[in-house]
Amino acid sequence: MITKTLPLLLASLSLGCASAEETLKFSDPSPRRHLLKARASVIDPRAREHPEIDFVFEKKGRPADEENAAVDTRVAPRGRLVIWLMGHNGGLFERLNSYGLHAIQVHYANSWFGKFGREPAPDAVNHLGDIRLEAATGEDFSPAVSIPKPDGMMERAYQFVKWLAKENPQGRWEHFITDDGRGIRWDRVIISGSSHGSTTSARFAKHQRVDRVVMLCGPRDQHQAWQSLPSATPANRFFGFSHVLDSGWTGDHYCRSWQMLGLAEFGPVVNVDKAKPPYGNSRRLITDGDVKGDEKRAHSSVTPGGASVKNADGSFAHEDVWKYLYTHPVEEVGQPVPADADCEMDLLKAK
Repeated sequence: MITKTLPLLLASLSLGCASAEETLKFSDPSPRRHLLKARASVIDPRAREHPEIDFVFEKKGRPADEENAAVDTRVAPRGRLVIWLMGHNGGLFERLNSYGLHAIQVHYANSWFGKFGREPAPDAVNHLGDIRLEAATGEDFSPAVSIPKPDGMMERAYQFVKWLAKENPQGRWEHFITDDGRGIRWDRVIISGSSHGSTTSARFAKHQRVDRVVMLCGPRDQHQAWQSLPSATPANRFFGFSHVLDSGWTGDHYCRSWQMLGLAEFGPVVNVDKAKPPYGNSRRLITDGDVKGDEKRAHSSVTPGGASVKNADGSFAHEDVWKYLYTHPVEEVGQPVPADADCEMDLLKAK
């Protein structure tokens, strides 16, 4: 156990050394939960629309490029920023703040999925992954799209956090900006999303080392190979949670991605409805909670909201799971297990 835990502990200390040097504390004369919102096109005049992929600033007369942020200065901060790569989820942000986490949701050029989301030719094994990476970084990774840096997730997040540091000094957002002021401190970032956003989070973390990855109902890209690429973020920092009735699970999409990401090294798939925290320190969590047999509800049920699984008293059944995913010490891992024998890895062949 020592030989397995030590390298992970050293990796954790390496990523966490900055927080040891600078302990984040709030000094808010009126401690409260701060909710902020701004338009990406107003924050950064370099931002551009990309109508060719249905990425625009307004839809049906309403702003489509709003970005959201939240922090609770009544809660001791953990010094970590969750960057959420999906539509704003107020219920999730409320919970993240209660854990002592800052949270932002950014508007970046991710609308390509409706045009290119269909599975590519079998030999284009990194096609979707390359598009995801270009959308995340604003760098030229894919010939299929042309997404400049100001419209990529990395720059949008940086511009938003820089704006927040000025507009909301009580939230100490500058903690997440590099000392030279030129970018985000990615070692202090938890990259996270659901569904499409979950998959992009995982792809980005393979490229850019981050503090943690939380993948809700994902990742997919079931005919792609990027999940097995070398990873800048250590595998023990990837956490996944999905419902067994979700088509991504019944089609072996999630189990395949989890295995390719190397998560079997940290414990078996654990049903959270039949276990208690810390779930054997596993990185692969599932639920079979009651969603009335609805596949679409199953997909959404692992994030806080109307589709979430409820207890008899109406409370959310997975409060402990969400806290575990975002705060469990990354150096605490389960024992390695063999690959899941019933998970189909070659989905093109199976199809």
